[in-house]
Amino acid sequence: MYWFPSMERHEIIEAFNDWAIPVSLRDLEHPTSDFVTMIYSACLQRVRSISEADLEQPLQAALALVENPDLYAPALGHTVLFYHLQRLAKAARITDFSFKDLSFPDPDRTRGHLSAFINFVKFSEQRADFLMGLREKSAHVKEEREKVVYALRAAEKEVATIKAKLAEDEPRCEQLRKQKEELKQSLLKYRDLQAEYIEAAKALKSDRASLIQRKETLQTSVSSMSELITRTRARIVQSPERITSNIRTMSTTLAQDKQTVASNEAKLRDLQLKSAALTTIEKDVRACIEQLQAVEKETALIDASKKTLTDLKDALSEKSSDLKELELRHERVTIQQANAVEKLERAQRHAEDRRLASQQQIERLKAEYQEMANERRENDRQVEELRAEADELERLMNDHMKQSQAELNELLKEYWKLRHATEVYMETLANKLGMQVTDT
Repeated sequence: MYWFPSMERHEIIEAFNDWAIPVSLRDLEHPTSDFVTMIYSACLQRVRSISEADLEQPLQAALALVENPDLYAPALGHTVLFYHLQRLAKAARITDFSFKDLSFPDPDRTRGHLSAFINFVKFSEQRADFLMGLREKSAHVKEEREKVVYALRAAEKEVATIKAKLAEDEPRCEQLRKQKEELKQSLLKYRDLQAEYIEAAKALKSDRASLIQRKETLQTSVSSMSELITRTRARIVQSPERITSNIRTMSTTLAQDKQTVASNEAKLRDLQLKSAALTTIEKDVRACIEQLQAVEKETALIDASKKTLTDLKDALSEKSSDLKELELRHERVTIQQANAVEKLERAQRHAEDRRLASQQQIERLKAEYQEMANERRENDRQVEELRAEADELERLMNDHMKQSQAELNELLKEYWKLRHATEVYMETLANKLGMQVTDT
């Protein structure tokens, strides 16, 4: 259990005099509501720097929200002051501080509360640097909270803007996704066609190479045959039939070779047409690949946008949780405010009942006071009579005392005379009897 020293009344007076707050012994022995309100407010101002002007502003703001503010002003002012004093009492480890200590203060409880407040104020003054640091940290935390709330609202606005933009761009994205799927299907078809055309081009190129080689071979054979014919003509005997037969054979062979060359040229032209078609297809495929690359870039941008959207959704969820927490805090504060308003209304009703009871008690006390005043006048009259009788008795007593004192003095004189005569007689008798008498 926390303990603080219980101060004597003169120590409390000295402590408040050091703070330039006038306090008298009568105020501590018979505290009033105004006195304890003034002294507790001074302690509150020294610890938390809350003056009456600081309490007046929220009080006026609260009174502006109700009807008949003059009716609620005293009770609400006492309630606000009691709230801050109760927090101060809790910090000073006073567990039984109540509204009665403000309205009907008890001397012993007031002395105990003032001892606790003085102890706490002196402790606060000793740890002023530490408390100042805590206040600065609290102000900094409050500023940071306001910044976070402002950032949260800005983030919510930004998220709302992004959501609106995403909702606006969603049809375009859906269209691009459909185009992407169509282009993907087209590219798959073109890739299959490209593979087929590449195989056909390879086959045509191999056929063209074989035909060119065969043409060269035939040309070589024709050249060799021409040379052979020339040499043979030089060696053989000129015979018209034989020459005619050779000419027919050679004509037939030449016609066949021409047909072969014509068919090869036709195949070559066909191959050239196919090669041109393959070149066109290759260009189309390259254009498709470029479009696919553009689609992949758009897809990458969409993925990045989705990732950004996911991050923003996560941030939004965090901010939403923070907002829910703040809303819960706001609801708790609202409930506390409603409870405080209800308590205030109960306190006002209780204060009104107490006021009526106090007014009735005041009327009763006034009647009793009037009756007591009448009785006091009667008592004063009787006291005057008794005082006159007492004065007469005192005069008689003084006369009697004087007379008794004179008689006592006479008796003492006779006593001393008688004693002296007795001593003389005893001494004379002793001398005659021969006895020694000692003084006792």
